[in-house]
Amino acid sequence: MIPTTPEILAALPWIVFAVVVPILLRRQSPIDRYPPPTPEEAPMVSVIVPMRNEAENITTCMSTLLATKYPRWEIIIVDDDSVDGTADIARAIAEGSRGTVIFVAGKPLPPGWLGKSWACWQGYQMASGDVLLFTDADTRHNEALLGHAVGALMAEKADLATVLPRQLMESPWERIVLPHIFVTIMLRFHDVAKLSRTRNPRAVIANGQFMLFTREGYLAVGGHESVRDTVVEDLRLAQRVVEEDRRLLAAHAENLMETRMYRSLRGIIEGWSKNVALGSREAVPRWFAPYAAWILGILELCFWVVPPAVLLASLFGDVGEFLAGWSLTASVVSYIFWLAIALQFRIPTLTALFYPVGGLVTTGIFLRSAIRGERVQWRGREYRGDRRAEETTGV
Repeated sequence: MIPTTPEILAALPWIVFAVVVPILLRRQSPIDRYPPPTPEEAPMVSVIVPMRNEAENITTCMSTLLATKYPRWEIIIVDDDSVDGTADIARAIAEGSRGTVIFVAGKPLPPGWLGKSWACWQGYQMASGDVLLFTDADTRHNEALLGHAVGALMAEKADLATVLPRQLMESPWERIVLPHIFVTIMLRFHDVAKLSRTRNPRAVIANGQFMLFTREGYLAVGGHESVRDTVVEDLRLAQRVVEEDRRLLAAHAENLMETRMYRSLRGIIEGWSKNVALGSREAVPRWFAPYAAWILGILELCFWVVPPAVLLASLFGDVGEFLAGWSLTASVVSYIFWLAIALQFRIPTLTALFYPVGGLVTTGIFLRSAIRGERVQWRGREYRGDRRAEETTGV
């Protein structure tokens, strides 16, 4: 069946999307264009790694951090009441590090604080560096990354430098679902250079997996204490930098840093459900904030699920020539788009065939997040409307 002109025109939004979006998502502003500082100029860097139930990640993360070529550094691991052996592994790493790694057993979570911000704040209080790097346990750092990032921070006279790593997707569910979420985020913040120029707080973002602050800049925005009750603390810290008329620098680092955020469908759903609604509210104009997660879910459904569903229905029944031709055109164009995205994310191209499944799951995540609102469950804690943490039986 060859689609007619009216059917192709009806699929025009999908065609435009498939052509324009890959152009918008071209990577720019690599962090390694900034040379590292000389050993004489290099400031002391305190690397702060908050951890809660990260036994499967900690060894890999720490081995890459310890391999850095940057000349002056210390690592501070803050265990946030883990129950899976994370503290034992971290303590052993610290004991064998000859003083370069400091282990901190986190204090109980106070009222009004969320776990990650509390762990980061405790790490800061132990830090001696003039520069503070907050990074996550699910990251892997190239030996040259810290040097380039500090060089960028100094060259641009920035208060906060953040980088965008390569997102590892190794299981089928990661490869099917996560590209949909990352494309959504990248569309909102596709111009990394603009992030470094804008003075609109609601137009910036930072990646909590790598946030490099000057000590002065961190204190000027109030540090993690100023975002203690915020789920999307990285986004709010970036906004605080702009609100205080300080400088944010964002750059790409896909060749120098990797991260694997979630390893199962359950982890993907739980992890992104806690971020989407609250994050989208902060990252769009205020008038649009209450509706953002709902509209994202509806758009995801309409764009990536409805056309292949109609096409499938046309194979087993009569949906009319127009709908059949439109759904075929939109579905083929969508497949080509997701094929290009698979190549960009360096995942198997076969994954593109399952884009409707990814769209359906992502729709569920967006709508689930919108329904739950400020009620968040993560790593065995539940944060309710007053943001106070309660222990739950889940992990």
